[in-house]
Amino acid sequence: MTDSQWNTLLRVIKGENINPVPVGFIIDSPWLPQWYGISVMDYFASEDNWFEANLKACSVFPEVLFFPGFWSEFGMATEPSAFGCKCSFYENALPHAHPVVVSVDDIDHLKEPDPATDGLLPFVLKRLIHQQQKIEQTGHAIRFAVSRGPLNIASYLMGTTGFMMLMMTDPVKTHQLLRLITSFLKRWLELQKKLFPSIDGIFILDDIIGFIGEPEFCEYALPYFKEIFSLDVSVKFLHNDASCEASLKYLPAMGVNLFNMGYDTDLNVLKEKTNNRVAMMGNLPPRDVLAQETPAGIRNHVKKMKSSLHDNRHIIFSCGGGMPMGVSTENIKAFVEAVVIPDK
Repeated sequence: MTDSQWNTLLRVIKGENINPVPVGFIIDSPWLPQWYGISVMDYFASEDNWFEANLKACSVFPEVLFFPGFWSEFGMATEPSAFGCKCSFYENALPHAHPVVVSVDDIDHLKEPDPATDGLLPFVLKRLIHQQQKIEQTGHAIRFAVSRGPLNIASYLMGTTGFMMLMMTDPVKTHQLLRLITSFLKRWLELQKKLFPSIDGIFILDDIIGFIGEPEFCEYALPYFKEIFSLDVSVKFLHNDASCEASLKYLPAMGVNLFNMGYDTDLNVLKEKTNNRVAMMGNLPPRDVLAQETPAGIRNHVKKMKSSLHDNRHIIFSCGGGMPMGVSTENIKAFVEAVVIPDK
């Protein structure tokens, strides 16, 4: 993000009235390579391709806040790789991290990774170090320390079914695993912040909190997310585009001040249940509308979203989740235009 865009984001979080309401999208490897015209493998393998794809998005859509902005990542393989997960990469599909915990006893043998040396994490950092000057020459800066969340990572270490079963059957081992992951995540985020002083935000992605009930959330998620979001930064951004029913009212207690949700909950309800203390980023259906509708259809959907809001403050218009594969330039421009142009 540029300085101007970052200041706009801070104003949204403070609850200032901004007209027009800002537009923002989460963009990464599911969308960027195809949109830019290269394979997923070429996007990951070439720092130049990675930089040019991100720069093109910023250039084609200068009105849009892109989160986290020049995201250095290897898909869902990024953090699990540090724990020793075998990672499979494909030419035109997203990477896959294979479970490393086959039995509950394997948790005892897991060691906390060193984020400076283990798995793909050093390559994540080196990409940013190598490209930092070029990023800053465009007027942008590295603003966020980024990671998947503790439950998300646990689901890759064990497999989603295995981890869900663990929560239901063995609280001691569940806490042991989440304690280890959380300790690692705090070091990982702090290392990113140390290497890039322009970072003043953290961005955590965790959909597994949407698959558990409120008692499980309070037991296994809330205390660890509180620790993670205690990092001293201005923007504390959480993405969960699964159900937010169990976790929504706890967002302020977690320390979250910006939330990207799924598309099935009304923005007014989201604001009400968080006492308007959390900025909301959403929530047009990403696949069925943003990717598959015509530009005219998208304009109509956005106009309805705008007119339904009771209060424009604490809002960034987006889709309910990250930018999905297949969204065209024309559809994004239609979205932006519908937000910016006053309704007649």
